[in-house]
Amino acid sequence: MKSLSLRLALAAVYLVGFAFALSAAEPVERGFLNRVFTDAEGNRHSFVVFVPMKYEPGSKPPTLLSLHGAGDGGTNNINQIMVGLGPVVWKRRATFPFVTVFPQCRASSNWNAGGLDAQWALAMLKQTQAEFDTDPDRVYLTGLSMGGTGTWSIATKDPSAWAAIVPMCASPNLPGVEKFIAARLPVWNFCGDKDREGIVKANREMQAILTKAGVEAKYTEYPGVGHNCWDEAYATDALYKWLLQQTRSKNQR
Repeated sequence: MKSLSLRLALAAVYLVGFAFALSAAEPVERGFLNRVFTDAEGNRHSFVVFVPMKYEPGSKPPTLLSLHGAGDGGTNNINQIMVGLGPVVWKRRATFPFVTVFPQCRASSNWNAGGLDAQWALAMLKQTQAEFDTDPDRVYLTGLSMGGTGTWSIATKDPSAWAAIVPMCASPNLPGVEKFIAARLPVWNFCGDKDREGIVKANREMQAILTKAGVEAKYTEYPGVGHNCWDEAYATDALYKWLLQQTRSKNQR
């Protein structure tokens, strides 16, 4: 009886300890989350992160940095998820597999790689990668309009940082094309054929150069579509399957 009582007492202690551990454990955050990045001067910058509903610590999910267009800048930390990729993620939130970072550019600024907003966006990405322990081999960059131009600009500065990029309705960085070729950076570019003539011409030229060089470059040009090609582009199921097939290590082989 003493032996049985001892075992029961030990079991009770174990269960109490287990229950305490469960209550003390922090819940796993998923969905759209507000985050703050503090820059070197101590200024705080809000941004949004989407964490997949199936995320579990240690699962090493891929990351996607999304850059909005000129009309969605500011400081409200809302506009950048209301147009482009944000609504698509919301509709697909049950299965969308990417930890997605949505920074917000200042209203009077842009995503040029040499500017502060681009640097802050990259710092937000890095902070998010550390928080959710994401896969460093599967890091992607996308943007529309001004964000598309920023995608080309940021990728030109360091193409090896990305597994693939997805610019939309933006002027490509033609002078930087040799860097894309050397890095073998996969690109899926989107544009409407009724967008501004200069943008359409430059995108066709970039595609021709990348294709000739043997880079994995896809170009979708929507007939009869003007500047807003992003609604159709981000609704493309094949885009996300294609992204997940791209890795930084594969580009370096």
